[in-house]
Amino acid sequence: QEALKKMRDVDDKIIYALNALPTESFKGQVNSESTCRDLYGKLQQSHLSRQDNIRSCITLSANNLKQLRAEREAHPDDVDTDSKFKAEQRKLRVLQAELNVEDIIKERTYKAFNERCRSYFHAGQ
Repeated sequence: QEALKKMRDVDDKIIYALNALPTESFKGQVNSESTCRDLYGKLQQSHLSRQDNIRSCITLSANNLKQLRAEREAHPDDVDTDSKFKAEQRKLRVLQAELNVEDIIKERTYKAFNERCRSYFHAGQ
């Protein structure tokens, strides 16, 4: 979760980045289209990277869980295996919840981006 927090830095600072865009009266002094295009690229890269990392962790955790389940069935009285199994289950649930958090962060970030950049840049151009 600490790693995800650091990776979400770009999203957390979106408002500051967007505040660097000029208002209507100073529009000619800064290339707003370029600024928005660069920011959009960073956002996309950041979102894809985080999503891939979370999915990779989910896959790894699911495989660990499968292995622990087999060990647990082979040794039903082993308390240590049982506690490892339950801990891995919790970790998998947290990781799956992080995907939902990613969707919310992504939605919030693009909403803020579109509010400030819609007159300079349109995604897909």
